[in-house]
Amino acid sequence: MLEFDWRGWMQRIAALWRSSLQVRTVAITVLLSSVVVAVIAGYMSLSVGANLFDASRDQLTRTSSNATLAGQQVFDAADEDLGLEDLDDMMRDVAGVIESVASSTGGTSYAILRTPGQDGPRVPADVQTQGLSSESLISQELRDVVAESTEQRTYWQSVALEQSEDGAVHPGLIVGSTLDIRGTQYELYLVYDIQDTQDTLVVVQQTLGLGGFALLALIGIVTFVVVRLVVGPVKLAAETSQRLAAGELEVRIPVEGNDVIATLARSFNGMATSMQQQITRLAALSQVQQRFVSDVSHELRTPLTTIRLAGDVLYDQRESFPPATARTAELLHTQVERFELLLADLLEMSRYDAGAVDMETEPTNLVRLVEDAIESLTSLAASKGSELRLVAPGGYFEADVDPRRIRRILQNLLSNAIDHGDGLPIVVWVDSDQDAVAIAVRDYGVGMSQGALERVFDRFWRADPSRQRTTGGTGLGLAIALEDAALHGGWLEVWSDGDNGSCFRLTIPRARGSELRSSPLELPPNDDVPSLEGPHA
Repeated sequence: MLEFDWRGWMQRIAALWRSSLQVRTVAITVLLSSVVVAVIAGYMSLSVGANLFDASRDQLTRTSSNATLAGQQVFDAADEDLGLEDLDDMMRDVAGVIESVASSTGGTSYAILRTPGQDGPRVPADVQTQGLSSESLISQELRDVVAESTEQRTYWQSVALEQSEDGAVHPGLIVGSTLDIRGTQYELYLVYDIQDTQDTLVVVQQTLGLGGFALLALIGIVTFVVVRLVVGPVKLAAETSQRLAAGELEVRIPVEGNDVIATLARSFNGMATSMQQQITRLAALSQVQQRFVSDVSHELRTPLTTIRLAGDVLYDQRESFPPATARTAELLHTQVERFELLLADLLEMSRYDAGAVDMETEPTNLVRLVEDAIESLTSLAASKGSELRLVAPGGYFEADVDPRRIRRILQNLLSNAIDHGDGLPIVVWVDSDQDAVAIAVRDYGVGMSQGALERVFDRFWRADPSRQRTTGGTGLGLAIALEDAALHGGWLEVWSDGDNGSCFRLTIPRARGSELRSSPLELPPNDDVPSLEGPHA
């Protein structure tokens, strides 16, 4: 036997509720309308039921009063010389008269009972309809009220009548009054079945219920149609905007009529046309700029190679030159090297801008990669008085990466840390989990301001242009590092705390194409690490 998937259905309903404005609007409208209809229908049902009962009660009490009056008149007109046996016969005659008057409002039962506690013989005897159980049906409370009555009044009480035929229970009404038979008080009780009034109320309630459901269905249909007329164009506009965002700049919203929706469509189409023109113009300008940078960079390679060769010759012979000429040869050599680095970085950025960058990935142990990067910069760090330390707790260090690009990121981060570390230790953390690998480079030098943090990855931007740099950077290193991280599907993030130094954290997925959700390292990692005796270069 197949089991019903309640959880799956609930999830689908929740997804439909979140995604469909039309469903939410119709459902909320029908729900609120249901509350209003239920309140109105309930009030009407109670009001109609009360009115029907009051009308039936008033009619039955009037009939009971007439029956009581007719019976009393019979007794009053009787001869004073009647014997006791004649009184019993008259009691039965009076019961017939009363039953005849009361039956004009439908079938009824009666009971004429002597009021307890009176002196004299019990004549005439009590009479009642056959099958009527006066002891269980007529409450003592009603009998007490009727017995204490000093005037011709009627008293009533609601009861439940059990039908002997089918055992069904009908609503009923007992009306009590008094009769004076030769100075002796008797109580007259007339029992009425008011099932017809209940049936009328049920019909009214069913009519109200069916009318309420029909009204709710009509409200739902009307709301659906109205919302569809409004939501349809909005949904079309949302789909068109998504296609525009995906690069389909030629799509437009169909315009029909002159209403507000048509005005919105025309405005949207005008905005889309303006955006298309701007994007096309900017794309053309970007292509021209990319081509210019690429062409200039390529064209500069030939004269730069010639200058480099000439500069190397002069640099090799600088000891034979006068001091001023030797210093000029050294400056020329240094600047040519910097020019070559700048040219290489410009070419790399132009490739990123043109989307012409490829990765050559392979399984790589990042701890070994970090150790190589640290070893290549150990002498430079020593010249600045900084100690490079590696902290690698162990774990899933191998990842599918492009080693050349990761090495370039590390060298850039370590060079920046050496330049800004003020001779304090520089700590490199490597940690990983089943999904990602993270590398953090932390220095304890001057740090950066909030404004610098917002621009640290901008091209050609430096936090302090007047600060002496040991590595002779071009201002493109962090921008290229950010692009390399993004190419791996990873993150390159920065933290800084005033004079407490800075920390850069690189997080990349272990498998190419995987989506990152978190980093194995905090940013920054634990501050106690520099004081630990960990492996270091």
